[in-house]
Amino acid sequence: MAAVRYDLPEPDAFTRPYWEAAARGRLLIRRCAACRRAHHYPREFCPHCWSEEVTWVEASGRALLYTWSTVHRNDLPPFGERTPYVAAVVDLAEGPRMMTQVVECAAADLRAGLPLRVTFVEGKPVFRPEARADHGTYAS
Repeated sequence: MAAVRYDLPEPDAFTRPYWEAAARGRLLIRRCAACRRAHHYPREFCPHCWSEEVTWVEASGRALLYTWSTVHRNDLPPFGERTPYVAAVVDLAEGPRMMTQVVECAAADLRAGLPLRVTFVEGKPVFRPEARADHGTYAS
C-alpha cells in the first residue's frame, strides 16, 4: 500500500482545469467579467463583487515576494523529506496573492519585493527568482 501524500491535489469538476493547466506548465487564475478583478484561489464566484461571471484566464507567471517562512520541520509525508523549504505568499502581477513555495533561492537572498517567476514541480506551481532586473512593482 502506498504511503499517504499530503502534497497532491484532489481535483474536482471545478478545479480540474486549473490542475490540468498546471500539469502543462500554465498558471490559471479567475477573472470577474463584472468588476474585471482577478482572484486566486479558484472560486466559482468573485470574492470582490460576488458576481458569478468569472472565467479562467492564464496568468503571466510573474510575481513579487510578499512574505515567507523557512520550514525546518514538517511531519506530514512527503514534506519531512524536503526540509528546509520556503513557504511563501506572493503578489501575482494580475493582483491576487497566492500561497506557494519559493525554490532555487538561498534563504539569504530572500527579500520582500523579490521578483519571481512561476515554475512547476510535479504539476504544482511554485516560484523561483526572476532573471530580469527590470521587474519592478505592479500597478493595481
